[in-house]
Amino acid sequence: MASLKHIFNELHYEMTRKIAEGGMGLVYEAVQLGAGNFRKVVAVKLIREEYSAIEEFQQNFIGEARLVADLIHTNIVQTYHLGQVGGQYFMVMEFVRGVNLEQLLEQLRRTGKHLPVDLAAFIVSRVARGLTYAHSKCDRDGRHLNIVHRDIGPKNVMIALEGDVKLTDFGIAKALDLMYNEEGKVIAGKDEYLSPEQATYAITDARADLFPLGIVLTELLLGKNIFRAADRSQSRRNILTMPIPEFAKLRPDIEPRLEAIIQRALQRDREKRYSSAYEMMTDLEMYLYSDRYGPTNEKLSVYLKDLYGVKDPVVPQLSSRPTI
Repeated sequence: MASLKHIFNELHYEMTRKIAEGGMGLVYEAVQLGAGNFRKVVAVKLIREEYSAIEEFQQNFIGEARLVADLIHTNIVQTYHLGQVGGQYFMVMEFVRGVNLEQLLEQLRRTGKHLPVDLAAFIVSRVARGLTYAHSKCDRDGRHLNIVHRDIGPKNVMIALEGDVKLTDFGIAKALDLMYNEEGKVIAGKDEYLSPEQATYAITDARADLFPLGIVLTELLLGKNIFRAADRSQSRRNILTMPIPEFAKLRPDIEPRLEAIIQRALQRDREKRYSSAYEMMTDLEMYLYSDRYGPTNEKLSVYLKDLYGVKDPVVPQLSSRPTI
């Protein structure tokens, strides 16, 4: 890594620390340097050399970078640059000082707390807002890109310390001219967060992102994914056949209006599900704000700091961990 650090320094990136590591790559916190003592904290997603040499993997990584380059939205983690150094591809991304929902759920379990219902609905409404933007995105020629994220889950939703909610990792997204995971032959996504279409190898559209978003909402409310099983194939069977419970019986402070939103999001027949992320977002916002002063980024920020016992606005123990 020493030689890579030297090369990155020549590219004006000062690698600060490793914040995540997986089988395919690593993620570093880095400082982008510029003229006049310009400094900007970024995340650098670096692919291991052996994977950078595989053409199919190269195309997937390059495809992700090309896709997200123009996805500029407050609820989506932004990508700034794609490069190659020492035979390895890397992506420079927005650094989110905070936690992902998987980490948040772990902290809630450790502290024996339940996420307030309104904050759970607020977080999911912001993800739906990001999806509304992505799903409706067109290219420069006005062609609809037909983006489907296909990997909605707690690990891919970040909450910044300031309360911003950001969707990340479009690595297996389906989009016009950027479809490398061929539907009908492979399952894209994590077994316990699949839509029924994904679980049955069917062709997906944007509605396939809304079923797992409903799963994320129920997990935030209950502290567990009701479809998860020890065996991956059983998780898929649960997605397809397990009776959908009445969630108010599992958590009494779930109001009928929120129950109706959850039940519609978890319709296995996509014709009965929400037709768009915009429609789901609107229902969540009507639930949150129609008759009260609902949650905000600032309220979520206060809750997050309290949960982690954070007083200093600079929080070294909370750092972005993009999926690798």
